[in-house]
Amino acid sequence: MEVNVKSSQETENNRIMQQMELISNHAERTNEIRMTIQSEIDSFNVLYSERAKYTQQLEYVKSQRISSTTVLPEIECELIRKKELHEGQLKAKSLTLKNSISVYINKLNELTNLISPVQAYIIDRSLVQWKRQQQFAGNGYKCMMDIDVIQTWCEKLCDLIWITRSQVKEADRFRVNLRQYFELPQSCEMINTLLNMTTQYLSSLVTSTFVIITQPPQVLKTNTRFLAEVRLLIGGKLNIHKTSPMVKVSIVNESQVNQIIGRNKPYGESCGELSNCIGKMEYHPVRRHFSTNLRSMQLKKIKRTEKKGTDSVTDEKFSILFSSTFFIGNELQFEVWNLSLPVVVIVHGNQDPHAWATVIWDNAFAKLGRIPFNVPDKVPWRSVAEAINMKFSAATGRGLSEDSLIFLAEKALRTQNVDFNHMVISWSQFCKEPLPQRSFTFWEWFYSVMKLIREHLKGPWMDGAIMGFIRKSDAENMLTRYATGTFLLRFSDSELGGLTVAWTASNDYEVFSLHPFSAKDLSIRNLADRLLDLTYLTKLYPDIDKDLAFGKYYTQSPNISTPVSNNGYVKPLLVTHVPGWSGPGANGQGMNSYPNTPQDNMFYENSLGNYSTKETSEYSEPENNMAAFGNYSLEMEFSSSLDDMSQTDGSFF
Repeated sequence: MEVNVKSSQETENNRIMQQMELISNHAERTNEIRMTIQSEIDSFNVLYSERAKYTQQLEYVKSQRISSTTVLPEIECELIRKKELHEGQLKAKSLTLKNSISVYINKLNELTNLISPVQAYIIDRSLVQWKRQQQFAGNGYKCMMDIDVIQTWCEKLCDLIWITRSQVKEADRFRVNLRQYFELPQSCEMINTLLNMTTQYLSSLVTSTFVIITQPPQVLKTNTRFLAEVRLLIGGKLNIHKTSPMVKVSIVNESQVNQIIGRNKPYGESCGELSNCIGKMEYHPVRRHFSTNLRSMQLKKIKRTEKKGTDSVTDEKFSILFSSTFFIGNELQFEVWNLSLPVVVIVHGNQDPHAWATVIWDNAFAKLGRIPFNVPDKVPWRSVAEAINMKFSAATGRGLSEDSLIFLAEKALRTQNVDFNHMVISWSQFCKEPLPQRSFTFWEWFYSVMKLIREHLKGPWMDGAIMGFIRKSDAENMLTRYATGTFLLRFSDSELGGLTVAWTASNDYEVFSLHPFSAKDLSIRNLADRLLDLTYLTKLYPDIDKDLAFGKYYTQSPNISTPVSNNGYVKPLLVTHVPGWSGPGANGQGMNSYPNTPQDNMFYENSLGNYSTKETSEYSEPENNMAAFGNYSLEMEFSSSLDDMSQTDGSFF
């Protein structure tokens, strides 16, 4: 896909540059006409001066003839002849000049018409597409257009617009200078039209190329540093970079965004307090970047609007506003501004899941030209599947299979055995309404799985060692056909962010499931080591040796034969164990492979640390008359010192 995208971008770049070359050639030919006109004007001025000289001499001769008889008639006649000759030449020159200026203005009109579609393509299509891709990138999209290529187009276009505008101003200068000799009424109107058009082109190009290169985080936590970068793509042209304008940053709510867009100008709106929110734009000649990096901004306070109905604070969207003012020359002042992608403001990490639901839904389903920040309440499931698969792939390193997407469709839409491609899902189903017989929503469940994989299971997941998205009953049906010790890994339906092991555990092909491992469990001892501890698990479904699948993730085990370390302390060994269970496939060893380890639990005291570790198992009622080992609850108990070590801020995107 990336190869195809790059090939398409190269083709597009070649086509745009060919159009630019065509416009440039036309501008050169137009400039040649301008130089010819200038030469004709110079010649006209010489003739006009000579005619004026002969006119003056003739008047003098006439005055002398009246007062005196010494003037010869031949002299007067010669002066009259020369004057009439120059008047004839001036008349011919004026007609030539009028025609040349008319041709020149028509060529400028053609030049302007050539610029118009190219500018529309770059600004209204390429830049808009890049900004849309930037929003998709918030959901994990990777194949973005190269903004440096677009900058090259904009710089070339800026030069062409400026050249055209300068030539139009030259045409106006011609008109003004020749006004004392003859009038060009139609040319005057056309010149004013072209001057307004080229000025508008320049204004549109300048304001459209003030872009946000690095977007602020779309889930923005108060009192947390964040960064953003803005760039003026044509900042290296027209000496703009020599002015070093300042960029001001503020945060605005939905109502304020609509007001700014409505009048196409910010008036100092803000609904929060930002620190370190002013930066100076600087030019980097090697990269040709005229930009500013605001690296230490913080949102100190936020003023929220009144909530309606079931809306929560994580449903409310804001935007970060960037604005600046600068001059081009001494005649044109520009006020440029841009709004960031929608931002959800949170104050605590536990607001992350729903905040990301709001962001992902907006990134995926916002329409071009929408009223901020309107999004549809219902969308096709296939569109949601594409969006969450994109995010999931970016977060975990591997996308979702077709079977996984069907599993997720069944969970999200609360139905099975239908064609999901023609079904729609609502915002409420996605992240508001709890799943049947659960206290959490579809998105909360999906988010917790992504978080678990990213933080603890990325390697095995990318290897394809975790089946993950499969119902418990389907896992049991699959395993009953395989030998004792065959196991698979799936995500728990009943626990948020839980991974469970299902395995064939007897000659009668009974299938058991361990209580799910949580993120906290896996932060204490990783998945591979836990599977290594459970010696009766031998083959990863369908028939992959456990060590082959997980061996590269085993950590170095302590030397059990020499438990005393160099500092004289005994280092404890934490091992996953189901009390009373050695199980088939364990070669009769079970937990006896660890000397002096009791079968019912493990308990170590570490004289260095102020904590103890303990693993226990609890039996629940067996399902469908299965053996008593059908369900387990595997618990880890640590003191607060270890709890503090395993805490995260909850954010991982």
